[in-house]
Amino acid sequence: MTRRVTSWRNPAVAFLTDVVLVVAFAAIGRSSHDESLTLAGVLATATPFLAGTAIGWLVVRARRGAWPLEVGPGITVWFSTVLVGMLLRAVVLRSFAWPFLAVAATVLAVLLIGWRALASRAGTRSARPGERAQRHTT
Repeated sequence: MTRRVTSWRNPAVAFLTDVVLVVAFAAIGRSSHDESLTLAGVLATATPFLAGTAIGWLVVRARRGAWPLEVGPGITVWFSTVLVGMLLRAVVLRSFAWPFLAVAATVLAVLLIGWRALASRAGTRSARPGERAQRHTT
């Protein structure tokens, strides 16, 4: 019997989802502050956070030997995204504000942890009862 793997469980798809969400976070932030939405501007804002996302993925892979596809490892990706993003902004751009840290941490938690929670829940609901029981016992 072959088991169908949903696309969100594909590490490349999951990583790309994180990248798109971090870039969306940067674009929304720039828009809310009336900054230009040029590709260069959005990428400049997103780059410190994207570095944090990539580091988070590598940390999870190194520590767990698996990709961060579930909520638990997603918390590590979120934490790394915020920590590295804020540190790079503070050191390179000399820009740090506590309110921005609070907003960024909250929004990125909703995005990076939230999609994993929704995908996991949808995957559990779509599994047939026998597959669901089998998945939880392995």
